[in-house]
Amino acid sequence: MTDQPDPTTPDASPAPPAERAEAARAALHAVRDEVGKAVVGQDQAVSGLIVALLARGHILLEGVPGVAKTLLVRTLAAALSIDTKRVQFTPDLMPGDVTGSMVYDSGRGEFEFRPGPVFTNLLLADEINRTPPKTQSALLEAMEERQVTVDGTSRPLPAPFLVAATQNPVEYEGTYPLPEAQLDRFLMKVTLPLPPREDETTVLERHAEGFDPRDLAAAGVRPVATPEDLAAAAAAVRTVQVSPEVIGYVVDLARATRETPSLQLGVSPRGATALMGTARAWAWLSGRDFVTPDDVKALARATLAHRVSLRPEAELEGVTSDSVLESVLSSVPVPR
Repeated sequence: MTDQPDPTTPDASPAPPAERAEAARAALHAVRDEVGKAVVGQDQAVSGLIVALLARGHILLEGVPGVAKTLLVRTLAAALSIDTKRVQFTPDLMPGDVTGSMVYDSGRGEFEFRPGPVFTNLLLADEINRTPPKTQSALLEAMEERQVTVDGTSRPLPAPFLVAATQNPVEYEGTYPLPEAQLDRFLMKVTLPLPPREDETTVLERHAEGFDPRDLAAAGVRPVATPEDLAAAAAAVRTVQVSPEVIGYVVDLARATRETPSLQLGVSPRGATALMGTARAWAWLSGRDFVTPDDVKALARATLAHRVSLRPEAELEGVTSDSVLESVLSSVPVPR
């Protein structure tokens, strides 16, 4: 009689990478539907957050108050089954309030480190431009190195780790605009627009039916993906092929911004690398293992607009970063 496998013992052989990647892609597509149970519209912002997670970057969400920026991030974290923390950035916020600090333990007679809210998977930095540059800079090491150094000791952050920062584009009193070095740490910047009439009607109908944005479980939001899905997806994204022609196209776009008269600061090589990374993530989410010029064009504005700086005279003439990038995209030859 042959030995039969014990049904209570999990299968020790992992799924093949291709199957694991396909399952992860299906799970991330399900995340979009799950977020839609709480957030109406804003599909572009949802896709941007997922792309940022896959490309191991951070995202800046810009929009007027009341367009569901905070709700979007909370709902995404719930659908992905990852830990999230929220920090309300205010003028009196100190760096240690974000990163953590050394606290004296009188019982043990020594100092111990108490981690701050940055030790999470998804950090919601609400109204990041309301805190002074000293506190803003507390996030630089965390965003770039995935670690926090306090009292000479470096402590790694959990994986995955993403900063989703929000800012209000219409209220400047009492704010501290993010410096270029800080903006460049954000992989993408996504603008959340006011909803069209149909979507706004749906929002009000949901609230009339008892929707409570503080109770996502009651809204039916449930985990449909896991950190393991994100890890498998990120690994698959790194295998997406980028042809020499597409690489040349990304480089030509970046160089064209440096030669545009309306800009005093064009896209750096780090910005070009970021665009290639987001295009790879978008190609993989779209079901392809190679990047097309259309993938690059689809992610160019979200990846590059916050990395360029307009000349003062261009701003006075009403020129915007988006319009400059639109001109660059239309003028740079697309590889065939």
